[in-house]
Amino acid sequence: MMVSKFKLILGIVYLNGILCFFPAVYAEPVDPFSEWLEGFQEEAENRGIPRKFLDTVMKGLQPIKRVVELDRKQPEFTLSFWHYLNNSINEKRISDGKEMLKRHQKILKNISDLYGVPPRFIAAFWGLETNYGEYTGKFPVIGAVATLAHDRRRSSFFRAQLLAALKIMNRGDVDHRIKGSWAGAMGNFQFIPSTYKEFAVDADGDGRRDMWNSFPDMFASAANYLSKSGWKRNWTWGREVKLSDGFKLELSGLNITKPLSFWRKIGVRRMDGIDLPDLEAEASIILPAGYNGPAFLVYENFKTILKWNRSILYAVAVGHLADRLVGGGSLKSKRPENELRLSIDDIKELQRLLSDIGFDVGGLDGIVGGNTRLAIKAYQKKVHLPADGFPTMGLLEKLRIE
Repeated sequence: MMVSKFKLILGIVYLNGILCFFPAVYAEPVDPFSEWLEGFQEEAENRGIPRKFLDTVMKGLQPIKRVVELDRKQPEFTLSFWHYLNNSINEKRISDGKEMLKRHQKILKNISDLYGVPPRFIAAFWGLETNYGEYTGKFPVIGAVATLAHDRRRSSFFRAQLLAALKIMNRGDVDHRIKGSWAGAMGNFQFIPSTYKEFAVDADGDGRRDMWNSFPDMFASAANYLSKSGWKRNWTWGREVKLSDGFKLELSGLNITKPLSFWRKIGVRRMDGIDLPDLEAEASIILPAGYNGPAFLVYENFKTILKWNRSILYAVAVGHLADRLVGGGSLKSKRPENELRLSIDDIKELQRLLSDIGFDVGGLDGIVGGNTRLAIKAYQKKVHLPADGFPTMGLLEKLRIE
């Protein structure tokens, strides 16, 4: 009889533009991989996947050690706004994206007309996800997802992903030997299996939903996902804006939504000083680098981008790259010369100190999520600091003194 062993490991989440990790208790699997796999195959067969297909796909399957290592990997520092943006957008990616828009102009226009998602946004997601198909992953999808499904840390989630992967492969959409990311994301737009199963489209009519080799399929699938997630036709994502000198920082954040007329009234302007458009729309102001960094007025489509990836920095990068692909300029806000980054341990300490004086941070996990940002904003307001909800080393040092 095998007894479960408990270890202290690191959980991972990507939230609000910061790759974060947190302590979690992990129970080593009770069953050896071979026994677990046999039980899984029985479940898969009961869910309609033919046994003959399962025997072919699962034959000789072994857990991949490197996948577990990557799932446990912990960087020392969080990514700051400017570091993230510079890593995501450069002149070559912009140039290549413009070439892709030109090369696939007809297909992208037809898909845009059908789904309401402009070609530049489809290209921007493509560029950020796989550099326009240059890198779609090197791990066998079934092996990687099976490894994570067997691993107790996120077994339920990846068990569902493994079932979804088998269903789309049995359907004939994807070869069972296909490769993807270490977490099972697939194709040019890095759909996880469940997303692939629900939203991939056979746009070229060949009976397969191929997000590796069929440009109509891959573009239509991305547009279909965005459309089903709430993309608003004829609207953009947002824009960099200039705030008035008296702007109240407590009005910033995705939880605050106001009509454009409200933002115009309190002095929010385009970066060139021109008034915001005289349109009926709801928008929010976000400060992804704090009050000293750039400010963005974002619309409903920005929140739709967040359904693809919940990182605010990712969503800004998608929108900004999309603008650059059609001639938009670089951001006007000045980047600081020395941009300090907090470590994961710094953030945990900041959360602990805030919690100690009565602010709810939602857990001491090193994640700068919604609760932590609200707690920071409340503390900043209490001590008469600019209440932007942004963690800094100066804020941490002040809390240490208290």
